[in-house]
Amino acid sequence: MLSFNFCCTVIAGIRVNMQLFKGREKARRYAMQALYGWLIADNPLQDIEKFYLADRNPAKFDLEYFQRLLHGIPAILTEIDTELTAFIDRPFDALDPIELTILRIATYELKYSFDVPFRVVLHEAIELAKVFGAIDSYKFVNSVLDKMAKSFRATEVLNYAAS
Repeated sequence: MLSFNFCCTVIAGIRVNMQLFKGREKARRYAMQALYGWLIADNPLQDIEKFYLADRNPAKFDLEYFQRLLHGIPAILTEIDTELTAFIDRPFDALDPIELTILRIATYELKYSFDVPFRVVLHEAIELAKVFGAIDSYKFVNSVLDKMAKSFRATEVLNYAAS
């Protein structure tokens, strides 16, 4: 069960100290939680954003990036889901909501956030899956995003492999 306490998030009895994470990493985590809540409860994005701004200290995370993910992903959700479907090996409706949310964020970042290196996108998504997902969901996330990165960021992946 997720608790939205600023200091820590409690997941299956494990306290994860959110103060250890900074900037975009923390913004990405908050966006994942917010988008997961939006997916499950279908609350208006403005209400979710207000909650996070009241409950979190915007000076301690990249507020602009949080807002970019929170509003940018739902704005083009059909496109993101279409892109994502090409890389998954199971029916779309069989995806766990946490995995789906993480994959949507990573798809958006790989397609539209060229200021974020593909390795960072993959690493952050895998870490989110390890913390918030089912036991082995990070393996699935890694597999999907590895294929996606090779397609969306082919030159960057090749340059990384050559270095």
